[in-house]
Amino acid sequence: MVDAVVDLEKRGIRYYWILCIVGLFAILSSTMSKNPVLNLYSTSLGTPNAWTGFIAAASTIPGILISLPAGSLSDVFGRRKMLLISGIIFASAPFLYLFINSWWELIPIRFYHGFATAIFVPVANAAIVDLFPAKKGARISTFSSMTLVGRGIAPFMGGYILLVTNNSYNDLYLAVGVAGVTALLVGLPFLLKKDLSPAATAGDGSAKAMVRGWGNVARNKSVQIVAFVESVQYYVYGAVEYFLVGYLKDVVGLDSFLIGVISGGYIIMVMLSKPFMGTLSDRIGRRPPIAFGAVVMGLPLIAIPFTTNYIAIIALTLVYGLGFAIVTSSTPALASEVVPKAFVGTSMGFLSTVMDVGQTIGPIISGFILSSLFGYTGLFLSLTVLLVFSSAVFLLSGVGKGIPKEE
Repeated sequence: MVDAVVDLEKRGIRYYWILCIVGLFAILSSTMSKNPVLNLYSTSLGTPNAWTGFIAAASTIPGILISLPAGSLSDVFGRRKMLLISGIIFASAPFLYLFINSWWELIPIRFYHGFATAIFVPVANAAIVDLFPAKKGARISTFSSMTLVGRGIAPFMGGYILLVTNNSYNDLYLAVGVAGVTALLVGLPFLLKKDLSPAATAGDGSAKAMVRGWGNVARNKSVQIVAFVESVQYYVYGAVEYFLVGYLKDVVGLDSFLIGVISGGYIIMVMLSKPFMGTLSDRIGRRPPIAFGAVVMGLPLIAIPFTTNYIAIIALTLVYGLGFAIVTSSTPALASEVVPKAFVGTSMGFLSTVMDVGQTIGPIISGFILSSLFGYTGLFLSLTVLLVFSSAVFLLSGVGKGIPKEE
């Protein structure tokens, strides 16, 4: 019996690290397909200005539409099948760009490509919860950091390929395809095994089971509160990602390289600190990191519009990145703990959906605030107020109380 448990744990750890490697190459592939190439490629195809936004948003829409159903389907039919579907999309979508002749063809291809990440992230998180119920905070956070490695490498690799190939978009998308195929091939031997791991378990295989999962999430106030906190995190993240660059350029007067150092710096902070924050969350519980992290994330933002010193802005953005890592290392784990085990995939899918919604509307609403009389001061102040409010709502809700700390 002990040998069987040890063998199961070893297989689970092997599967986990394979999943991390797949995540690195998959997100490298999907990110390199858009950053920095998409805007350049779209422009070269003669895309009308009015349609550029649609091309940019085409790949994010599946995240809103499919993350919840994908998570639910993984509860019903198993994680393995859904991960295999996402792997096939990661591997096939990049090669469709090679056949583009008109700008409008980018829209359906980007839409199809977006399904890969929309399926992969929530189902992978659910699989990790299955594998490591006692260490899910740390394991999910480490997995997220691995995907951030791919996300961080992608712009540099994509830009270098465009440079050495004299802006050959076909060569760039061939490289994107190689990364996508690599992700599929690395995971394929494990995904085809029926006795893969506990992550391959499924529900009763019926549509009723999926609907029950949706109903459970819809009635579960704890999930709704966690989702609210998550949506606020990504609302703020999306706004900062877009408008901080403008502030640094127009107000502080920095060049593109120095702006890149600041933008990359807080992403590196998130990547490096997430595994540690996840481990801390497993030890002390989810409530303190979520409530405290939202405040840590918000306070430096209120100081940014009053700061033009380069070093000070770096310090402020690093603290902001640390706060983001503290919160988002705990929210997926908590969401999995406040639902029955049969609906973990559904909760992960729901969390991914609200994340995409928050990240989509953050820049839109913040843009209206920026264009008002309040300018950058009002914009960053609104983000801080929202983060502090989310912390207060979470604390007052009592969500997470009574859930034992992981040993």
